[in-house]
Amino acid sequence: MAVLALDTSAAVAVSLVDEDGARLASRSSDERRRHAESLAPLITEVLAEAGTERTDLTAVVAGTGPAPYTGLRVGLVTARTLALSLGIPVLGVPSLDALAAQAVSDLGLRPGTEVLATSDARRKEVYWARYRVVAHEGPHGVPVVERLAGPGVDRAGFVAQAQLSGAGTETGEQPVVVGEGAMLYPEFLSAADDAPVVPDATVLARLALVRRAAGEDQPSEPLYLRRPDVHEPARATPVPPAAGGAA
Repeated sequence: MAVLALDTSAAVAVSLVDEDGARLASRSSDERRRHAESLAPLITEVLAEAGTERTDLTAVVAGTGPAPYTGLRVGLVTARTLALSLGIPVLGVPSLDALAAQAVSDLGLRPGTEVLATSDARRKEVYWARYRVVAHEGPHGVPVVERLAGPGVDRAGFVAQAQLSGAGTETGEQPVVVGEGAMLYPEFLSAADDAPVVPDATVLARLALVRRAAGEDQPSEPLYLRRPDVHEPARATPVPPAAGGAA
């Protein structure tokens, strides 16, 4: 029995874990404009490497963003379609939650430290959320973090001013900044050395397992935070005929 996790909030990431959270196989692609073309082959490769049939899956985990509309939609639609065909649940996990938890492990952050997780929102903006480390390691080896603020979207300078300025955390230090958003705007957001850049689908899967065991609701609605770049054109308002004109 296995759980498949997908994240298309930035790059395309796919992971397969067992019910205890052990990674069986994983793949990723840095393709940012062809999520739909990249995702299906990665799923096939991961299942083949692990020797797992789709019918062996017990749940599909989907990163819910925040992220730009098109890429995020690909992952969520794929997760929902696959789960519906197999009669299994979809478990949604905010992608920034996984990034923050991953940072705790990668950087050895201690309890009380705060993490500012960021991703690319385009339009010269970043998606962000701020967390506090509760425990370096919890169930399934996943760090325990609590969200303090966000998720939100804004220009990097405004995020830095609102989330990094002023008093430090309970450890007396500024929040540790991680993620692709910080890498894109280093003049405002200084990413920690060796910090994770994009979410790891394995961490996403483990978070979903922990939350499922705790009985937490895990909705799969996407966190777009703003309208898509392309909108349906507004319908033209009919112009009534002039008085006395032809019917």
